[in-house]
Amino acid sequence: MKTEEKNPGMLAKIYRDKDIQKIQDKMNMLGSFQKMDTYTFLNIRLISSIVVFLLLLYFFQYGYLLAPFLTILYYYLFTYTYIDVPLKKRVKQLDHDALYFFEILTLTLESGRDLEHSLEVTVENVDNELSREFKQALYEMKFGKSLIESLEDMKKRIPSETVNNIVLNMTQTSVFGNSILETMYHQIDFLRDKQILEIRGAINKIPNKVSIISVVFVVPLILLMILGPFIINLLS
Repeated sequence: MKTEEKNPGMLAKIYRDKDIQKIQDKMNMLGSFQKMDTYTFLNIRLISSIVVFLLLLYFFQYGYLLAPFLTILYYYLFTYTYIDVPLKKRVKQLDHDALYFFEILTLTLESGRDLEHSLEVTVENVDNELSREFKQALYEMKFGKSLIESLEDMKKRIPSETVNNIVLNMTQTSVFGNSILETMYHQIDFLRDKQILEIRGAINKIPNKVSIISVVFVVPLILLMILGPFIINLLS
């Protein structure tokens, strides 16, 4: 996946370089297999916003008042819907995949293989979002990158801080020659503890959700049952 793209002249005049780079970084974190590039996204967002503005201006009586506000709202919702929401889902998916992937990787390392060969075996036997990112990193090594360079580039495509911290620990261990197995044991323990805390957090939220449902649906029904006869008597 390309991490740098040529900046078209027209968009360079409309957007600041740091704004384009911010979108570029987010698009990279959507994954290696993201089909739309940054400038296609920017063009679609800009053109569709102009179309929305013109339609509101033409079809609504007070379009000159509504168009600016609703167009700005659409502009930000477009980015939120296409980039921010998928990014949040991707973080959850990667965090969910991490424990299983790194457990298999650790078992492979225990057989005596080095990190590179262990990753090759793991990605061939695990099929999930995180595994596909590691497979992309290994594929890039065929074009002259070292394993460390490929993993560093992979981190730019990973929005999960948890996964990136594990990859960082793996690369540092590989560079300084420390025990990779000991590092992985600690990381797996961390992932398990994190998963348990998330489950406990979800369980603790259940009473609040039940309370909200009760207030919204159950309480009005109870009031209707209690006050129903009285209201009928008044109407009759």
